[in-house]
Amino acid sequence: MGVGVVASLAAPCAWAQQASAGSIYTCVDRQGRRLTADRPIAECLDREQRELGPTGTIRRQIGPSLTEQERAALEVKRRKEAEERARQQEERRRERVLTARYPDKAAHDVERAAAIQLLDDVTAIAEKRMAELQLQRKILDTEMEFYQKDPAKAPMALRRKIAENDEGMTEQRRFVGNQDLEKRRIHQRFDAELAQLRRLWAAQLTPAATASDPLPPAAAR
Repeated sequence: MGVGVVASLAAPCAWAQQASAGSIYTCVDRQGRRLTADRPIAECLDREQRELGPTGTIRRQIGPSLTEQERAALEVKRRKEAEERARQQEERRRERVLTARYPDKAAHDVERAAAIQLLDDVTAIAEKRMAELQLQRKILDTEMEFYQKDPAKAPMALRRKIAENDEGMTEQRRFVGNQDLEKRRIHQRFDAELAQLRRLWAAQLTPAATASDPLPPAAAR
């Protein structure tokens, strides 16, 4: 076995053996927290820490004991851990907001229905406009009957009204189609939300159910 391998295997052991009987180790970590322990502090491997005797006197100063590459790797690891903690905290916060907003399925159903009703109301207005355009088109078509043999002779004003009617109908149909798509998206969002809420509601009920479970016969005696 090479000298380098022996040294790498021995390093962790040497670090663990640095702890002396009755010693107190202290340091300030990267977040500015002062830490103390009865052995070298892992959070301060990348910085200096002090070994104190039982009376508080400084026995020696240790570290940093990491190479530049090791410190960089440790920093990446700590950053990822901090990001994961922040993500989990934000997720828990959102879950609390969600259950506060929807304490039960009835409350969730009410909001779903309100969102769908709003779309239905807007769609009804568009459909009413389409009915008006259809009625208008019938009148225009009746006028065009006079120019059936040669539509090019129809007055420019009449042809412009027909073109505007076609554009209006196309626009309203596109709008209604988009509302239908939005309605499906809303149902999908509420369905996904409801699945998450069922899990959260069940988790809220679990402690209460456990506490209300009757004691087994042996415990009851």
